[in-house]
Amino acid sequence: MKRIARGMAWLALVMAAGFSAGLAAADDTPLSVMSFNIRLPAESDGPDYWETRKPLAVRMLREQQPDVIGLQELVKTQAEYLARELPQYAWFGRGRDADGGGEHMGVFYRKDRLKVVESGDFWLSDTPDVPGSVTWNHLYPRMVTWALFERRSDGKRFYFFNTHLPYRDQDEAAREKGANAIAQRLAALPAGVPVVLTGDFNTTPDSDVHAVLARTLQDAWTTAPRVEGSDATFHGFTGNADKRIDWIFARGVTPESITSVTTRWHQRYPSDHFPLVMTLRLP
Repeated sequence: MKRIARGMAWLALVMAAGFSAGLAAADDTPLSVMSFNIRLPAESDGPDYWETRKPLAVRMLREQQPDVIGLQELVKTQAEYLARELPQYAWFGRGRDADGGGEHMGVFYRKDRLKVVESGDFWLSDTPDVPGSVTWNHLYPRMVTWALFERRSDGKRFYFFNTHLPYRDQDEAAREKGANAIAQRLAALPAGVPVVLTGDFNTTPDSDVHAVLARTLQDAWTTAPRVEGSDATFHGFTGNADKRIDWIFARGVTPESITSVTTRWHQRYPSDHFPLVMTLRLP
């Protein structure tokens, strides 16, 4: 009986060690983050209209399988289509207009891997808590959708912010104000919780917008040890990108890689932007 008891105790220790090792492995699992300007449905896009592109977008997302996706130019019909085709994902976010319509800074996430602890929106204006508010000579409302995520495997948390800054040449001052507004929100977050910021910033890395964000965040394209694909992201459905206007910033994480997804099928692309995918490790 003593031998049996000792054997069972040894087996329990082995199983406990294996369980602990499993937790350690889970703790070290990389997180995959995507920034994707999906391009709203515009009939003026002709052969690149959304109805043509939407199966390509789904195929690309199935191939990449990111844990969380920050989408820009997303409208509700697109989000609903993606949700039907990608049932492993849930999504949230409201439209930028006062009534909740218009473009969304929608966030999709893997339901089996992540859960939302809290989430919200704010507008890039003098009245950030007023839905649809427009100041700074913006042509349209501009906003941020954010969430505090918790990873199901180990309980680790991180903040995720997603935005889309205005696009006109004369909007540079507004873009800088928007970057400052985002930086102020990030500065108010609890210390020690990692942060990821995705977006279409509609300006280049030599801009003041980039400089504002780079004061406290790291640009994954310049800090990740492994970088693949085109550094420029906007290509206008041609595949010939000439501007790096889509960025992923982070702090409090260990970046592993970043890739621009340049895949096409039958000479068509899922969008007029190349998506970015960053892999990172949470502390």
